[in-house]
Amino acid sequence: MDGTHRTFVIIGGGLAGAKAAETLRAEGFTGRVILIGDEHEQPYERPPLSKGYLAGRAGRDSVFVHPAGWYARNRVELHLGQPAVAIDRERREVRLGDGTRLPYDALLLTTGAEPRRLGVPGTELAGVHHLRRLSHADHLRGVLTSGGRDEDPLVIAGAGWIGLEVAAAARELGVPVTVVEPAPGPLHRVLGPEVGAVLTGLHVEHGVRFLFGDRLAAVEGRDGIVSAVRTEAGERLPARAVLAAIGAAPRTALAASAGLELADEGVGGIAVDASLRTSDPWIFAAGDVAAQELGAGRDRRRVEHWANALHAGPAAARAMLGREVVFDRVPYFFSDQYDMGLEYSGWAPAGDYDRVVWRGDVERRAFVAFWLRENRVLAGLNMNVWEVTDAIQRLVRSGRPVDPVALADPAVPLTSLLDDLPAEEARSASGG
Repeated sequence: MDGTHRTFVIIGGGLAGAKAAETLRAEGFTGRVILIGDEHEQPYERPPLSKGYLAGRAGRDSVFVHPAGWYARNRVELHLGQPAVAIDRERREVRLGDGTRLPYDALLLTTGAEPRRLGVPGTELAGVHHLRRLSHADHLRGVLTSGGRDEDPLVIAGAGWIGLEVAAAARELGVPVTVVEPAPGPLHRVLGPEVGAVLTGLHVEHGVRFLFGDRLAAVEGRDGIVSAVRTEAGERLPARAVLAAIGAAPRTALAASAGLELADEGVGGIAVDASLRTSDPWIFAAGDVAAQELGAGRDRRRVEHWANALHAGPAAARAMLGREVVFDRVPYFFSDQYDMGLEYSGWAPAGDYDRVVWRGDVERRAFVAFWLRENRVLAGLNMNVWEVTDAIQRLVRSGRPVDPVALADPAVPLTSLLDDLPAEEARSASGG
């Protein structure tokens, strides 16, 4: 597509927006591409912020999606450090905070999400952290790598992916860690109690203390700086810093003010169809902020993970170009903690499955776990076992019943469980 006289605007300086810009050029779009980011940094990826970059194993340049000169070479105009404050749908214009107005022929919203705040006294104290932006990681990294107060732990509110990954990074740096989590285990809503117990054991072996079934009641300070926290159960914990890792909320204010349809509160985000198009035919949304319809008249789902941003940005770009797009990838995420790596494919929230099937050595943490309902694989997690993700995703996508005994047997190739799929179904299972 040539489109020399057309202008495509992308709002959001994360992975989804950067990959959308890259795809527009790769697909031959020669018109104007504008990328707006409210941070002064060029687009970067977020996983390193709680992993290698935070722990000091990776340099700052490693987080950026493209080298610094890529945008100029590919004629992608960057408007950084200047937020988009309004969308005029009638005029098809975006207004920036400094009053600049940018016209668009198609607009992509990749505004992402923002960390949820602790609603307790003391959160204004220095030493209360959130982790979403590169500047957040810089500040927290400085705390974790600084000397002194080593007897005081980092207190993390929340045992989700961010909380666990930061706990691992902090322990690698020798910082004591206490994690306070209201659920009965880590990632309870995502992994359930079975696999959650494996992660608990991993962190306990590395010296992390967990307070499950509890939550922060207040943050205490001395001279304006965090010194301790109190929990609802009455524990008082000395603290050198506090990290609020209690989830993120989609950044929908810009879309809402423009009158775009939003998903209900239980899901959140901007409502999009299978092509990532919003209720306005000229506006698309992708990444953490997009709540995609799962089928005609069915529920919506919003996925806040790296792989979703990586693939949804390009899919939205192709839809902006007029391509026929159906974005229906199996949800996927990965995590690294200590010497453990894992990948998770699918979606099986607690209460949605009726059994967990294990394949491999759970004690050595080298296994695959499958969440099943009526012998259909809803999700699979491989821990320290590699090159099985494609097969797991095919099992999830197929929706076909499998033999749990064969599923648990490492001698039975996972791909053989799909050998009887009709050709058309097999092609669908391997795609997404």
